[in-house]
Amino acid sequence: MIIREATAEDWPAIWPFMHGIIAAGETYTFDRDTSESRARAMWMLSAPSRTVVAVSDDGTVLGTAKMNPNHMGGASHIASASFMVSPEHSGQGVGRALGEHVLSWARAEGYRAMQFNAVVATNVRAVALWRSLGFTIIGTLPEGFLHPTEGYVGLHIMHMPL
Repeated sequence: MIIREATAEDWPAIWPFMHGIIAAGETYTFDRDTSESRARAMWMLSAPSRTVVAVSDDGTVLGTAKMNPNHMGGASHIASASFMVSPEHSGQGVGRALGEHVLSWARAEGYRAMQFNAVVATNVRAVALWRSLGFTIIGTLPEGFLHPTEGYVGLHIMHMPL
């Protein structure tokens, strides 16, 4: 697996799995009917932020991540990131590789910490992955997310000093 900068040519491979993940409404705070153009504008970031793809040896896009300052101004020293892995490649280490890549990027860019603002509490695989990489849950917004089958569930804020 190679992780590299995402290009416009990668978008047609990203959008199908991203669309499915967003439409399912189980793990992201995006509107479930987010249009392709809106998703592309939110995901394909430009410098100083960054969007990457994880690709197999044959060039198949396995997943993607975007990384950026969590806030502006006096809070711009804290990074944030978002991740999506194609469901057909889930459980193969793609998310972990993207997570490690993003943390390395944030350290190299001089960020002091990384914060995830909205990790859905029922997304237990993601919560376990981020904990295994050193993140802690610093707070949970009770009933902060309306899950399509579980109802109102918590929304974690996760943090890791760099």
